Amino acid sequence: MPKEEIRYGEDYKFIPATSVASGVSVEVLPDLYCHTIQIVNICLVGSPDKKEFVLMDAGMPKTADDIIAVTEKRFGANSRPQAIILTHGHFDHVGAIIELVKHWNVPVYAHEAEMPYLTGKARYPEPDPSVEGGMVAKMSAFFPNEPIDLGSHVQPLPGDGTVPHLPDFRWIHTPGHVSLFRDRDRTLIAGDAFVTVRQDSLYKVLTQEMEISGPPRYYTTDWNAARESVRKLAALQPETAITGHGAPVSGEKLREGLAKLAREFDQIAMPDYGKYVQ
Repeated sequence: MPKEEIRYGEDYKFIPATSVASGVSVEVLPDLYCHTIQIVNICLVGSPDKKEFVLMDAGMPKTADDIIAVTEKRFGANSRPQAIILTHGHFDHVGAIIELVKHWNVPVYAHEAEMPYLTGKARYPEPDPSVEGGMVAKMSAFFPNEPIDLGSHVQPLPGDGTVPHLPDFRWIHTPGHVSLFRDRDRTLIAGDAFVTVRQDSLYKVLTQEMEISGPPRYYTTDWNAARESVRKLAALQPETAITGHGAPVSGEKLREGLAKLAREFDQIAMPDYGKYVQ
């Protein structure tokens, strides 16, 4: 039986974007580790002493060696996750996924709605470089956007809200992403449903200036769903959050900032113009 081919889209390429946080690791909690790859975060969930963990997201293109090195630094030589969970399939969250799957031979999970983009069936709507925002928004036309094909290596998350290998977490559909929440200590892994840096501004991406902000404007196609996602997450009153972009945040800064974003979403997050703005 021939070996199943898994592949990136033809527009897959290294993106020379970085920030002052690139290469920085933070132990947010004893079992929650955040590492920044250029401009995006990956997250290792699990205690190092138990050697059982899950990787959240797969970074930027051409960064598999960095992710493997961070993983082995945290969990030891030749360690591998029990699974990789993708918050969504945009290029900066799946950039090293194929190399990681081949290296570790582990299953990948994503929300059912993301499956067409991860199995070569459909491509995301085009990003909007015309949207109100800074230089990163203008650059978005050059980002990889063709679907990758993970074939049978990717599976939908269980429909009952449970998370494979993470029994204390549940997943929450925040359309365009999936977020993970742990009720006992109100820990949130939010993908890009909201972020803690203004992602369309090149200056703020470079400097990683802290700002609880809405999802990246150039990738958001349904602003009503985005607003409801933020309100849904704010209602959880999380104590700690890791987002796809920007530094981890906790305590009052998180709750107050997220509550304000939920209340004033249209003023803070929604652009004044863009092809997906109604």
